[in-house]
Amino acid sequence: MTFDVLIVGAGPAGSFAAERLARAGARVMMFDGRPQGQPKPCGGGVTAKALKAWPHLLNAVGRTVTDLELYSPSGKRLRLELEEPFAIYSRIAFDAYLRDRALQAGTRICAAKVSTRSVRRTERGWTLHIPGGGQLSGHFLVGADGANSVVAKMLAGSLAASEMEVAFGYRAPLPPGEEAPTVVAFLPGWAGYAWAFPRLDHVSFGIATTQDAFAHEPLEALLWDFMLGYYRQREDPKANLWRKRKVDQQRDIRMRTELARVAERYAARIPGVADKTWESRKVCGADWALLGDAAGFADPVTGEGIYYALRSAELLAECYLTGAPESYEHQWREDFGRELKRAAQMRCRFYGNFWGAPFTERMIEFARGHRGIKRVLGDLVAGQQSYTDLKKKLALNALRPL
Repeated sequence: MTFDVLIVGAGPAGSFAAERLARAGARVMMFDGRPQGQPKPCGGGVTAKALKAWPHLLNAVGRTVTDLELYSPSGKRLRLELEEPFAIYSRIAFDAYLRDRALQAGTRICAAKVSTRSVRRTERGWTLHIPGGGQLSGHFLVGADGANSVVAKMLAGSLAASEMEVAFGYRAPLPPGEEAPTVVAFLPGWAGYAWAFPRLDHVSFGIATTQDAFAHEPLEALLWDFMLGYYRQREDPKANLWRKRKVDQQRDIRMRTELARVAERYAARIPGVADKTWESRKVCGADWALLGDAAGFADPVTGEGIYYALRSAELLAECYLTGAPESYEHQWREDFGRELKRAAQMRCRFYGNFWGAPFTERMIEFARGHRGIKRVLGDLVAGQQSYTDLKKKLALNALRPL
């Protein structure tokens, strides 16, 4: 069987591109290699920027977030009421929603994992061999198979270890009672942050940091401190998120024993591409293209990648349908390339020191006492504030009256 487009990967990027191409009449085959019911390791946050661009995403089963608790490395708390809410989804539900839309649009889906050995370039395009001896052909190949993309390694080359980030965590029960806040806490002594994202039936806890800074045992201990602090605060709002007290010892032992029994662990790699790499790295050719994490499209500061997955899919579909798929390289650079490059330049500064303390510590201190800075920080969390003019915005608001 021959198709116009073969898409490897059925996450948000692959499904979004497949839906748009199929609705326009393209013959699309998408390969879904993830075992049925297995979620992608991910916090599942979808920014307000993404929800405004594609309102139909709100039809997926999830939870809308209108306020957020931010914690500095020392444990100072800042509560943000978001003017632009974002959403948190189970990745099983979110990915299934987008995959079903692609299927309804006419996409064919093959439940097969694609390896480098199964992909062959031919005079007429591409051939993919699937388990059982089958073979499918297509004129254009799309890699949307995540940060460890086999298509990207084959056509664009592997990223250096220093250009990867690590995210790991646990899916754990919701705390008792009605209140289960959404929390982001910057790590004490590490570049990165921890999160608690309540979903409809559980909480996704996690830590994201750079591959270079990753050390399993101390970060695992830090994550458990964060998780226990989160549950502890549900019982005692005055308790510090990071610091344990003697009076908490027995409660913490009880909670950890129970969580260790029921929590489900996950881990994933996230691209964090350096700004200089983008000067030479290509994500498309005459008959191929990369999307989302496979292309390296993720915010190097936060690790957020769903917006870039969807936007890159949209841009590629537009370029392909106008008969100029190679223009995709220019389009993504014009659309969000500058933003990713600026974020890469800011990563060290964002997690570095400022006036004798971590920048994240100072940022939250200033926001606690200044409405304008707090508003800019809220826009940054929502995906509405660009890194390209963040410094200018913070400076302008700092000069305004409190």
